[in-house]
Amino acid sequence: MTPRQIDLVQSTFRRIAPLQDVAADMFYARLFEIAPQLRPLFPEDMRSQKTMLMQMLSAAVTGLRDMDSILPALTDLGARHQHYKVQPQHYDFVGAALLETLREALGPDFTPEVEDAWAETYALLAGVMKGAQRAAA
Repeated sequence: MTPRQIDLVQSTFRRIAPLQDVAADMFYARLFEIAPQLRPLFPEDMRSQKTMLMQMLSAAVTGLRDMDSILPALTDLGARHQHYKVQPQHYDFVGAALLETLREALGPDFTPEVEDAWAETYALLAGVMKGAQRAAA
Protein backbone atom coordinates (compact mmCIF):
# COMPACT_ATOMS: atom_id res chain seq x y z
CA MET A 1 0.00 0.00 0.00
CA THR A 2 1.12 3.51 -0.69
CA PRO A 3 1.34 6.18 2.02
CA ARG A 4 -1.49 8.03 0.25
CA GLN A 5 -3.73 4.95 0.39
CA ILE A 6 -3.01 4.51 4.08
CA ASP A 7 -3.82 8.19 4.71
CA LEU A 8 -7.13 7.82 2.85
CA VAL A 9 -8.13 4.69 4.75
CA GLN A 10 -7.18 6.14 8.12
CA SER A 11 -8.86 9.50 7.54
CA THR A 12 -12.10 7.97 6.28
CA PHE A 13 -12.17 5.45 9.11
CA ARG A 14 -11.84 8.29 11.62
CA ARG A 15 -15.04 9.74 10.16
CA ILE A 16 -16.90 6.44 10.62
CA ALA A 17 -15.49 5.45 14.02
CA PRO A 18 -17.82 7.72 16.03
CA LEU A 19 -20.73 5.97 14.32
CA GLN A 20 -19.38 2.49 14.86
CA ASP A 21 -22.67 0.97 16.04
CA VAL A 22 -24.49 2.28 12.98
CA ALA A 23 -21.63 1.26 10.70
CA ALA A 24 -21.58 -2.27 12.13
CA ASP A 25 -25.36 -2.55 11.72
CA MET A 26 -25.06 -1.38 8.11
CA PHE A 27 -22.23 -3.82 7.43
CA TYR A 28 -23.99 -6.91 8.75
CA ALA A 29 -27.31 -5.97 7.15
CA ARG A 30 -25.53 -5.67 3.82
CA LEU A 31 -23.51 -8.86 4.34
CA PHE A 32 -26.63 -10.91 5.10
CA GLU A 33 -28.43 -9.34 2.16
CA ILE A 34 -25.58 -10.23 -0.22
CA ALA A 35 -24.96 -13.67 1.28
CA PRO A 36 -27.86 -14.89 3.45
CA GLN A 37 -26.18 -18.29 3.66
CA LEU A 38 -23.62 -16.74 6.01
CA ARG A 39 -26.15 -15.79 8.70
CA PRO A 40 -26.00 -19.23 10.42
CA LEU A 41 -22.25 -18.78 10.93
CA PHE A 42 -22.91 -15.91 13.34
CA PRO A 43 -24.50 -15.79 16.79
CA GLU A 44 -28.15 -14.89 17.16
CA ASP A 45 -27.25 -11.89 19.33
CA MET A 46 -24.85 -9.86 17.20
CA ARG A 47 -23.92 -7.17 19.73
CA SER A 48 -20.53 -8.60 20.69
CA GLN A 49 -19.85 -9.60 17.09
CA LYS A 50 -20.39 -6.01 15.95
CA THR A 51 -18.11 -4.70 18.68
CA MET A 52 -15.39 -7.18 17.70
CA LEU A 53 -15.71 -6.19 14.04
CA MET A 54 -15.19 -2.51 14.77
CA GLN A 55 -12.34 -3.19 17.21
CA MET A 56 -10.53 -5.34 14.67
CA LEU A 57 -11.08 -2.81 11.90
CA SER A 58 -9.80 -0.04 14.14
CA ALA A 59 -6.68 -2.01 15.08
CA ALA A 60 -6.02 -2.98 11.47
CA VAL A 61 -6.49 0.54 10.13
CA THR A 62 -4.32 2.01 12.88
CA GLY A 63 -1.60 -0.56 12.22
CA LEU A 64 -1.36 -0.14 8.46
CA ARG A 65 1.93 1.76 8.76
CA ASP A 66 3.38 -1.02 10.93
CA MET A 67 2.01 -4.30 9.62
CA ASP A 68 4.15 -6.28 12.06
CA SER A 69 2.04 -4.81 14.85
CA ILE A 70 -1.21 -6.28 13.49
CA LEU A 71 -0.02 -9.51 11.89
CA PRO A 72 -0.35 -11.62 15.07
CA ALA A 73 -3.99 -10.57 15.58
CA LEU A 74 -4.86 -11.09 11.91
CA THR A 75 -3.14 -14.47 11.86
CA ASP A 76 -4.96 -15.57 15.00
CA LEU A 77 -8.30 -14.38 13.63
CA GLY A 78 -7.70 -16.16 10.33
CA ALA A 79 -6.83 -19.41 12.09
CA ARG A 80 -9.99 -19.17 14.20
CA HIS A 81 -12.06 -18.74 11.05
CA GLN A 82 -11.14 -22.32 10.14
CA HIS A 83 -13.14 -23.47 13.16
CA TYR A 84 -16.07 -21.21 12.24
CA LYS A 85 -16.46 -23.02 8.88
CA VAL A 86 -15.57 -19.92 6.87
CA GLN A 87 -14.89 -20.71 3.23
CA PRO A 88 -12.42 -18.77 1.04
CA GLN A 89 -15.24 -17.32 -1.09
CA HIS A 90 -16.88 -15.86 2.03
CA TYR A 91 -14.10 -13.27 2.17
CA ASP A 92 -15.37 -11.87 -1.15
CA PHE A 93 -18.82 -11.29 0.34
CA VAL A 94 -17.32 -9.58 3.37
CA GLY A 95 -15.19 -7.34 1.16
CA ALA A 96 -18.19 -6.37 -0.95
CA ALA A 97 -20.27 -5.62 2.16
CA LEU A 98 -17.46 -3.53 3.61
CA LEU A 99 -17.08 -1.43 0.47
CA GLU A 100 -20.82 -0.94 0.15
CA THR A 101 -21.06 0.10 3.80
CA LEU A 102 -18.28 2.61 3.31
CA ARG A 103 -19.90 3.90 0.12
CA GLU A 104 -23.16 4.50 1.98
CA ALA A 105 -21.57 5.95 5.11
CA LEU A 106 -19.17 8.30 3.33
CA GLY A 107 -21.49 9.38 0.53
CA PRO A 108 -19.77 11.61 -2.03
CA ASP A 109 -16.48 11.36 -0.09
CA PHE A 110 -16.26 7.72 -1.17
CA THR A 111 -14.31 8.63 -4.28
CA PRO A 112 -12.76 6.08 -6.64
CA GLU A 113 -9.41 6.77 -4.97
CA VAL A 114 -10.87 6.06 -1.51
CA GLU A 115 -12.56 2.92 -2.83
CA ASP A 116 -9.29 1.66 -4.31
CA ALA A 117 -7.47 2.34 -1.04
CA TRP A 118 -10.05 0.42 0.98
CA ALA A 119 -10.12 -2.42 -1.55
CA GLU A 120 -6.35 -2.70 -1.29
CA THR A 121 -6.53 -2.64 2.50
CA TYR A 122 -9.17 -5.35 2.60
CA ALA A 123 -7.25 -7.50 0.11
CA LEU A 124 -4.16 -7.23 2.28
CA LEU A 125 -5.96 -8.06 5.53
CA ALA A 126 -8.04 -10.86 4.02
CA GLY A 127 -4.94 -12.33 2.38
CA VAL A 128 -3.22 -12.65 5.75
CA MET A 129 -6.31 -14.19 7.30
CA LYS A 130 -6.86 -16.67 4.46
CA GLY A 131 -3.25 -17.76 4.64
CA ALA A 132 -3.54 -18.37 8.37
CA GLN A 133 -6.81 -20.21 7.87
CA ARG A 134 -5.23 -22.53 5.28
CA ALA A 135 -2.32 -23.18 7.62
CA ALA A 136 -4.73 -24.10 10.41
CA ALA A 137 -6.64 -26.57 8.23
